[in-house]
Amino acid sequence: MKRHSIVLLLLTALASMPLASQITKTPASSPVTTETKAKQPITHETMWLMKRVGAPVVSPDGKWVVFSVTEPSYDDKEQSTDLWLVPSDGSKKPRRITATKGGESGMAWSPDGTKIVFAAKREGDEVSQLYLLNIAEGGEAQRLTTLSTGTSSPEWRADGKALLFQSTVYPGAQDDEANKKNATERKARKYKARVYESFPIRQWDHWLDDMQTHVFVLTLDDASAGKPAQPKDLLANTNLVKQAGFAGVPGNSGYDVQPTWSPDGKTIIFTATTERNTTAFAEASYHLWSIPASGGEPKQITKGKDGYGNAKFSPNGRLYSSFNPNNDKVYNLTRIALINPDNGDHTIIAPGFDRSVEDFAFSPDGSTIYLTAEDAGLVRLYSMTSTGGNVKPALEQTVGCFNGFSIGGEKATMLVAQYETAISPNELVRVDVSGKRMNTLTDFNAEAAKAIDWQPLRHFTFTSKGGKTIHSMIALPPAFDEKKQYPLLVLMHGGPQIMYRDSYGLRWNYHLIAQPGYIVLLTNYTGSTGFGEKFAQEIQGDPFVTPSSEINQAADEAIKRFSFIDASRQAAGGASYGGHLANWMQATTTRYKCLVSHAGLINVESQWGTSDAIYHREVNAGGPVWEQGKVWREQNPIRLAKNFKTPILLTVGENDFRVPINQTLENWSVLQRLQVPSKLIVFPDASHWILKGEDSRYFYQELQAWLKKYLGS
Repeated sequence: MKRHSIVLLLLTALASMPLASQITKTPASSPVTTETKAKQPITHETMWLMKRVGAPVVSPDGKWVVFSVTEPSYDDKEQSTDLWLVPSDGSKKPRRITATKGGESGMAWSPDGTKIVFAAKREGDEVSQLYLLNIAEGGEAQRLTTLSTGTSSPEWRADGKALLFQSTVYPGAQDDEANKKNATERKARKYKARVYESFPIRQWDHWLDDMQTHVFVLTLDDASAGKPAQPKDLLANTNLVKQAGFAGVPGNSGYDVQPTWSPDGKTIIFTATTERNTTAFAEASYHLWSIPASGGEPKQITKGKDGYGNAKFSPNGRLYSSFNPNNDKVYNLTRIALINPDNGDHTIIAPGFDRSVEDFAFSPDGSTIYLTAEDAGLVRLYSMTSTGGNVKPALEQTVGCFNGFSIGGEKATMLVAQYETAISPNELVRVDVSGKRMNTLTDFNAEAAKAIDWQPLRHFTFTSKGGKTIHSMIALPPAFDEKKQYPLLVLMHGGPQIMYRDSYGLRWNYHLIAQPGYIVLLTNYTGSTGFGEKFAQEIQGDPFVTPSSEINQAADEAIKRFSFIDASRQAAGGASYGGHLANWMQATTTRYKCLVSHAGLINVESQWGTSDAIYHREVNAGGPVWEQGKVWREQNPIRLAKNFKTPILLTVGENDFRVPINQTLENWSVLQRLQVPSKLIVFPDASHWILKGEDSRYFYQELQAWLKKYLGS
């Protein structure tokens, strides 16, 4: 399916500062120290070791919030993730409720609010299992499953007597004994070979196999009596999973069938396609399916070629889902659809809302839908009636991003969300939807953020030569002085169907890049999300010319607006699609003193043939590569290689299957043949992203050294 962080939120003292009308500090937050300390520039260590606060899960009565906190380390063995609990009214500080080496995920409250189930790989587990933690009584978590294929994404049945979850199993296996037998037989093979008869064969950083994601049901009567629990694979031996094109929704780490219970607990709704094997030449359609909780053959609910998923029942029993049209457009908004489960008919809720829905949830009475969506550099929280109507911001917001959120409460809405800005990592906030305020519930990183010498991003817009309103932001260096002049680094985002956000990140942290003394320009060019469907679609058939022109115009506009930018010292860089753009800049302009390209293509033709996903590239280019349409011929950096002159730093992960290493190696060969000053860094353990701490630290060191060589500081 197609899918698709400026004021510092100091979580210790913001009772009267404007943001979302008012952000207030809960009584449980840490006290403000009166000692004034000199702020320090951000370092990689400061950035990397910020605690990572996960998405909240609110209890059914709205009184408690469970969430995860990761305490990072440069040594993976020393990193830990545990569950924490905080009252939603902020009357007490958060407390840790688990403390094991294996991290927890997929937390879900029991309907009576006394227990939490989650998935975790603990001591003695070879794969992730389900665990039950009794919050009311305390004590250690109880293991519920011992499946050889692991577990994920548990959800309670409304009566609290059963759970559904997902597991990735061997095709044709009827039970766990059959899965174990399959695993043993494959391990004993004397040969190693991967065999395929259809597309796709790779995904992001791993080769695909024939394993399938299935829905399981676990009845808790036996488990509560201390007897071994025996989950049931509802999809085993069904005709659906025997189809060659069966799969769940693809993600970065696997497939997700997104199962959910019907209100009466008799049926499970999930998402699947039967067209995965057609994705070399068509966009797969994803549909909602139903299956009796006792087992049986799944029944397809939605019809046609469009995409449905993320099914949710409202408190009043209506079925909703996300909806994406399948129309050979390179991008479409994700909308909310009301589904008739009897005949599959759908009604788009708020069809005039020109933003893509990221997530949605219901008020306790089902009358209101709350949702998040990107909008001009922010991620806003919106509300609307569950029957449609106008979509309105749930509160005034001028900065930052709402990320994962959860709703509880028996009558009144208790909404808790992650919230971040570019100068404050994710923390949890309670949103008072009636008072249009939000209060902080956690402050894990408040003191560390307060000690950093950084400033909010500055936003500006201008009208491009093509008549479009183009949005940009700039990040300022530490010890910033308006009277001084600084080099400009033009940072280009990937995607292209994403946007630069007012958010805190690790992979290309705006302020860490600016730290040596640079102004960092962040432009949302044509193709970016958060500016309406048409704006995002207009990159189709024009992948590089217009976006690169708008980026260069944004640099000109920034130089004109801000006297502290030194126009004689400019550089540009980016990753993924931003890396593609860096290579296009190499071919089309000499305005930049140096360039940086991470995971960037140089040859759109060979990229089409070696990437893990190909059809959307054909859609963007207006036809297959052998037809040699204008995009293939005229917007391909390698065809303009005679123009390559700018010094460039190339970096790539060896396990990147989205923009495979051949692209960087082709680029390197061209650069060496033309004797263009260049440097190549290959990360053997990285994929499309540099995720390991020490690799990340080295990357930033090399990036800053490259910029210093050509821009100074």
